[in-house]
Amino acid sequence: MTEAEETPENASEAKPNQGTLILDATCTPADIRFPTDLGLLNEAREKLDEIIDILHEANVKKQRRPRTYRQKARKDYLNVSKQKSPKKNQLRKAVKKQLQYARRNLKIVDQMLRESTDSINLLSKRQQKLITTIRMLLDQQARMYKTKIHRVEDRIVNLYQPHVRPIVRGKAGASVEFGAKVAISLENGYCRIEKLSWDPFNEANTLIESLESYKSRNGCYPEAILADRIYRNRDNLAFCKKHGIRLSGPKLGRPVAKSLMKKAEKRIERQDAGERNAIEGKFGEGKRKYGLARIAAKLEETAESMIVL
Repeated sequence: MTEAEETPENASEAKPNQGTLILDATCTPADIRFPTDLGLLNEAREKLDEIIDILHEANVKKQRRPRTYRQKARKDYLNVSKQKSPKKNQLRKAVKKQLQYARRNLKIVDQMLRESTDSINLLSKRQQKLITTIRMLLDQQARMYKTKIHRVEDRIVNLYQPHVRPIVRGKAGASVEFGAKVAISLENGYCRIEKLSWDPFNEANTLIESLESYKSRNGCYPEAILADRIYRNRDNLAFCKKHGIRLSGPKLGRPVAKSLMKKAEKRIERQDAGERNAIEGKFGEGKRKYGLARIAAKLEETAESMIVL
């Protein structure tokens, strides 16, 4: 094939690797209080009590208000929540009580809605959505209580933001954060969001897709990728080796002592660590100056817009 017959695709494949791509991920915490099982159940019970009041006011002449034991439930909640460090048995009993109170209230709400088909119109769309969220919350809490575990898929941590999920970070001072996880790439000083998700994900799985996006923008792969050790899995290393891309970090397997490393390897390691600081600086800039440290938006779409902006 002559140069004139060479296709653009072949030309792009022949183009040598150029540039450096820095990859990392962070969490953008939502503006919610720290969730606890006991606190969520108590809040759900109180919100259902308010809905019962609204539905009862419309039928105040027809029947008496159903008994919900709100004062007793509040007292049971405060007896444990005010303790500095309640015992596990006390906490488990308190969760069971609040779960029973909330289930009773939900059963009453369902019964009142069945008795009058027009009752649903007395509730706002937000309250109708809240009932659905509380129903899911009670199912999750009952499942965790029976199985004595503290993990469940799509766990609800806030009644008004059911899309928010716990993100385990494992960092000092914030082992778990609640918000969206964002995988970011940095190229020539410009940040791009490679993936945004409210569910936890392994950022290493975004590396190949990020490289393909880089190639579509620049016509070639980067010469080097600067990233955490988590990105150095076998699939990513094999992909980088196939396309002649250097992925920063130590080799897989047993770590090599510093004294046995060559001077060139030490120099490259120090240089990579210094250049990787740029993306940490971008995280700090976004969280300190542009509000990424606390996303105040309540709706999922609005929160994502704030993160992207």
